[in-house]
Amino acid sequence: MPEPHKYQKLQPIEIHQPESSKTAYASPRNHIYVRAVKGFWSTLRKRMGWVAMLAFLMLPWLSWNDRQAVWFDLINQKFHIFGIIIWPQDLTLLAALLMVAAFALFFVTTYLGRVWCGYTCPQTVWTFIFIWFEEKIEGARNKRIALDKQQWNFNKVWRKGLKHFAWLTVALGTSLTFISFFVPATELYIDFFTGESAGLTYFWVIFFTFATYGNAGWMREIMCTHMCPYARFQSAMFDENTFIVGYDATRGEKRGPRSRKVDPKEKGLGDCIDCDLCVQVCPTGIDIRNGMQYECINCGNCIDACNNTMERMGYQQNLISYTTENKLAGKHQHTVRPKLVGYGVVLAIFTGLFTYALINIDPVRIDIIRDRNALYRMTHDGLVENTYTIKVLNKTEATQTYQISTEGVDVMRWTGPNQVTLKSGEILNVPISIATDQYELDKSIVNISFSVQSLENKEITATQESRFFSAFN
Repeated sequence: MPEPHKYQKLQPIEIHQPESSKTAYASPRNHIYVRAVKGFWSTLRKRMGWVAMLAFLMLPWLSWNDRQAVWFDLINQKFHIFGIIIWPQDLTLLAALLMVAAFALFFVTTYLGRVWCGYTCPQTVWTFIFIWFEEKIEGARNKRIALDKQQWNFNKVWRKGLKHFAWLTVALGTSLTFISFFVPATELYIDFFTGESAGLTYFWVIFFTFATYGNAGWMREIMCTHMCPYARFQSAMFDENTFIVGYDATRGEKRGPRSRKVDPKEKGLGDCIDCDLCVQVCPTGIDIRNGMQYECINCGNCIDACNNTMERMGYQQNLISYTTENKLAGKHQHTVRPKLVGYGVVLAIFTGLFTYALINIDPVRIDIIRDRNALYRMTHDGLVENTYTIKVLNKTEATQTYQISTEGVDVMRWTGPNQVTLKSGEILNVPISIATDQYELDKSIVNISFSVQSLENKEITATQESRFFSAFN
């Protein structure tokens, strides 16, 4: 395996970190007061967050054939995903799905860095929702800092109380929505608020409510920097051509404050005016000017903050931007490279295989179990007989009557039912025995196949191979 790419400063630069940033938000144990920012990337992140959140909230309320469209029915051990029903026998699809997700992660991270963390990760989406409530109730960043320094009074109590009430309300809604994927939403909400839900349902709703409240309200950046494994192993997928949020030190240094009317070149300054806004808007509290760091989630807040400052100063934008190490170092940037192509090819293959397997899930399944006590027996009328147990699983949503048949031998006597009726999800063991004239067989072991076919829908059929044993001729 290639050695993980090391997180390091892009260029050796002189760091002028304000004292406030060292004490207020450099340590993950200190509260980070995230400043609001407007710009292209923050708008894009918000819109993507709204899409993800609305999809999460609306999915449990969609109907499909008089049932919930997406419903993970753990009691009956089947997953409903629109028109597809996944049974425990189909859970090999889960392995394929995990492979697709893994290589999608490798591909996207190699190309675009931690965009998953910055734009679509539930932790990020819900953290910014909680920050929005915090800002609307307690005020802008400087007001929140001042409020926390105040002695407890009526103003502080009602603002803090309203904020935590809003957080808990959002967390409860999130928890109920999540549980709605396992308990039908139409039943869950009525039973929950009327006290009719099962004790286990109440336990999980309360558990996920406080998990959401704690993660998005209190832990926030600690989840990203200390608890999420992705932040730790992502460096193995980075290279010098991976897009990251980077600071152009060559252009920005030497940093320092100045008037808009002052020519920075005359004072020996770069374009960075050391306003510290890039740190104040960072949800993990880092200074991107110190180089690439594993805490960076590529949310783009610092890019928008810096671009706003550059616009006010009349300077060229993108002092901080989505860039690569090669570009910052003045080297040629290789967008298409072997590792990226390899991840893409493997991702396409696994996606195709998963899609094909998902579309072609068998609506009925049979398993053939031979009698282990005797390979065969001779009947009183000279026929050779084999005994089987046919396990039939109806994987459709309707009751089906199946016709059982066999091919491969000339069956002279069939003992047992050749038609069975199963309800949706029902499994039935059907014991049968078939007998034939051994002189009609040309060898002692003959390959045969058993088939079941629905009488209601001829397209619903399944076949399984087995063996028929006899004495040597």
